[in-house]
Amino acid sequence: MSSIFDGNQIYKWAKDLFPICRSIAGPGNKKTLDYLRKINKLIEMKHFDSGEQAFDWTIPNEWHINQAWIKDEKGNEIINFKNHNLHVMNYSAPVDKVVSFDELSDKLFSIPEMPNSIPYVTSYYTEDWGFCIQHSKKQRLDKKSKYHVFIDSQFIKGKMHYGECLIKGRSKKEILLSTYICHPSMANNELSGPLVTTALINKISSQNNFFSYRILFLPETIGSIAYLSKFHKKMKSHTHGGFVITCVGDEGKFSYIPSRLGNTISDRAALHVLSNQKEDFQKYTWSDRGSDERQYCAPGIDLPIASVTRSKYGEYNEYHTSDDNLNFISPKGLQGSAELLYKITSVIEKNCKPKTQFLCEPMLGKRGLYPSQSTLDTQQAVQDILDIISYSDGSKDLIEIAQLINKPVWEIYDMIDQLIQKDVLQVENE
Repeated sequence: MSSIFDGNQIYKWAKDLFPICRSIAGPGNKKTLDYLRKINKLIEMKHFDSGEQAFDWTIPNEWHINQAWIKDEKGNEIINFKNHNLHVMNYSAPVDKVVSFDELSDKLFSIPEMPNSIPYVTSYYTEDWGFCIQHSKKQRLDKKSKYHVFIDSQFIKGKMHYGECLIKGRSKKEILLSTYICHPSMANNELSGPLVTTALINKISSQNNFFSYRILFLPETIGSIAYLSKFHKKMKSHTHGGFVITCVGDEGKFSYIPSRLGNTISDRAALHVLSNQKEDFQKYTWSDRGSDERQYCAPGIDLPIASVTRSKYGEYNEYHTSDDNLNFISPKGLQGSAELLYKITSVIEKNCKPKTQFLCEPMLGKRGLYPSQSTLDTQQAVQDILDIISYSDGSKDLIEIAQLINKPVWEIYDMIDQLIQKDVLQVENE
């Protein structure tokens, strides 16, 4: 069956964006947003100013990096930023000096258990410098040698850019989709979220929606905190449901991280869809949170935001390393994630509370809802219709009714539509 999403196209976007060195603020973020805006012009680029206060946080300066390397005493190059942007600790301060191996070793990060992988290390809020290297290469360094370390970087008081898209529906109530644009060359942890989200924008913006959709491309943590510091009151009154979208590019089984409250429409829709898929999924708890759901669900903010991922951040070996590359994600994984997330948002979009127009059961036959011939299939169809009517008291929504009659909610949409057309049910959107 053909898909409404093109996994090969999403993967091509990933290949184009993979080389860019992103951070929480800097030219890499702007370049990434420029690219996404070419895919869909509904995405607007906005910003917060460096030094601006955001609750307990301060918007950082932009980080600009031109080049960085380590050379030994003979001038042999050990590592170079131009070969892989994970080689430099993200947000490193400038440095240009000769150091001993012992001094270098304290600033040289590696993973002994993954000797051929480059780790991803940051120092966002403390001025420092450092390099990241494969452990196998670190072990081969001459401990008696001195090393020239060089990082050409600077911090500029400027802007922390983010992207925003508002797709207006018939209701002012909004579904929030939030993803982040702050990691350098990592495919699943970084690029899969923004790109699957962009594919969702393309689809959602092409249809007539009941809910409005607010889509955010933010630097993780500081971005959502900054956005909430400006708009949390409006979001609290307008946000009906939503999801943080990250780590959705590989072909691992899906994972669900609940909202803090655990029983929102986002939780219920996600669990309903995941439970009715053929594949098994991993269910986590709020204690396993780790992305921007921490901010959206924070006490006093209390937005109904959950997360659906594939291989969850922190739970796969390649996470925050150079192994999280274009080989780790796939067109199939990206496409499948877009399909699943679209299905979940569609369940929220179509959810409503039906109410019967009759006391006792209505006569189905005179409304063309009772088959002229009785078979096992038609008997079951009639029973399903009667079950739907029986539970349609105006207090239960479609997700709850579908679960009560043990069917995926999308399998009762046609029956609901027929019952509405025949004036058996009236519905109220949530």
